[in-house]
Amino acid sequence: MASVSKKMQSNETSCCKAGPGYASPREAMAGPREVLLYVTCVYSGTGTQKPDYLATVDVDPTSPTYSKVIHRLFVPYLGDELHATGWNSCSSCHGDPSADRCFLIVPGLFSGRIYVVNTKANPKAPSLHKVVESEEIVEKTGLAYPHTSHCLASGDVMVSCLGDKNGNAKGNGFLLLDSEFNVKGRWEKEGHSPNFGYDFWYQPQHKTMISSSWGAPTTFTKGFNLQDVSDGLYGRHLYVYSWPGGELKQTLDLGNTGMLPLAIRFLHDPSKDIGFVGAALASNMVRFFKNPDNSWSHEVAISVKALKVHNWILPEMPGMITDFLISIDDRFLYFINWFHGDVRQYNIEDPKNPKLTGQVWVGGQIQKGSSVLAEGEDGETFQFDVPKIQGHKLRGGPQMIQMSLDGKRLYVTNSLFSTWDRQFYPELMKKGSHLLQLDVDIEKGGLAINPNFFVDFGAEPYGPSLAHEMRYPGGDCTSDIWV
Repeated sequence: MASVSKKMQSNETSCCKAGPGYASPREAMAGPREVLLYVTCVYSGTGTQKPDYLATVDVDPTSPTYSKVIHRLFVPYLGDELHATGWNSCSSCHGDPSADRCFLIVPGLFSGRIYVVNTKANPKAPSLHKVVESEEIVEKTGLAYPHTSHCLASGDVMVSCLGDKNGNAKGNGFLLLDSEFNVKGRWEKEGHSPNFGYDFWYQPQHKTMISSSWGAPTTFTKGFNLQDVSDGLYGRHLYVYSWPGGELKQTLDLGNTGMLPLAIRFLHDPSKDIGFVGAALASNMVRFFKNPDNSWSHEVAISVKALKVHNWILPEMPGMITDFLISIDDRFLYFINWFHGDVRQYNIEDPKNPKLTGQVWVGGQIQKGSSVLAEGEDGETFQFDVPKIQGHKLRGGPQMIQMSLDGKRLYVTNSLFSTWDRQFYPELMKKGSHLLQLDVDIEKGGLAINPNFFVDFGAEPYGPSLAHEMRYPGGDCTSDIWV
């Protein structure tokens, strides 16, 4: 990391003895309040012939531009589908004083390019530092469709890739970039690639990395078809690897209760051997844990009951858990139901017995005014009340979430992936996404919509865009890992 840090020294305003991030989760919770939020925004698939971009949103309530997009960094090419993001270094590098959290890693899911964005020189107006071209990645590793990135304590950056250049899942695996963002190769040992790729999280004290599984790019890029699930073209497994060795040690078959396991998180306490994964189609939160013999097991921790519905594509509608996170103090777990439209908060101080402590509806298929009706056990139909914010009707369903370090604010966007957005929430193509903020009661539990915060990506200068992943310049609870 030292060579990267030297490039940034001219922009440093102070010298510190520690590396980036925080020494512990407790210290992170006492960190400064977020004032900026970086959001990936997509024009791919919307019909607007503009490149995707990284939006900088002002989230400082004392600022005159609060709740506004104050900068847009457009990438050079069309059709990237900017999606997930991560940092070049995080709290895993806290012990390295030469390391610096100064670059945001922004993969293009469709194009296979990886953009490296300088956020340190001017945090309000990030600039493009480097483009890692897809041709180089394919030539050296065979990997394409990059998704999740995490920094490693070594200074390298690791990126999960969901397939080969032709979109076959068989070619998926984990890409390594060095501290200068040169392609090093694959992380996993030869012959140890998973069947499907998506998200991953590592827990060094337990010498383990676990990854989840979406599906083959040739399948999910065409839209969601339930027959593809029956045909085995989507994942239902977790892959347990040795860390940092890269050997596939165990495959956990989650079965029908774990179909489409997407976002995966360990507890933030690095000594803990417990984590969760959100199974989207099954609409279950699955807890995984280490056994005394060092093998891993899993069990369903939370189930969202499918609703009987009218005027929809199926007679029953799953919640569709497509994202979740855990507060930095490991007290609360939050997840969204992209179809049903609610955001939930659970107390997980006893991870075996989560307790629902907060719930709020901010969109979804069954909101009042929709043609879709849910039917209760008594045979009566109903719809959910979804309030307007600053006169705006909430579109789509909640999709990505990000939490403040202190756990008091939860940010929510509503675009999953352009192809699936078009299929399930076509109005987003014409009206765009929005960004909301929920106030969180961290004492007793509870969620409430902040009526003073609303970012309308339907009002962007070049037309409505789709907003997805969110990051703070100082790190957050879904990118920082402690070792």
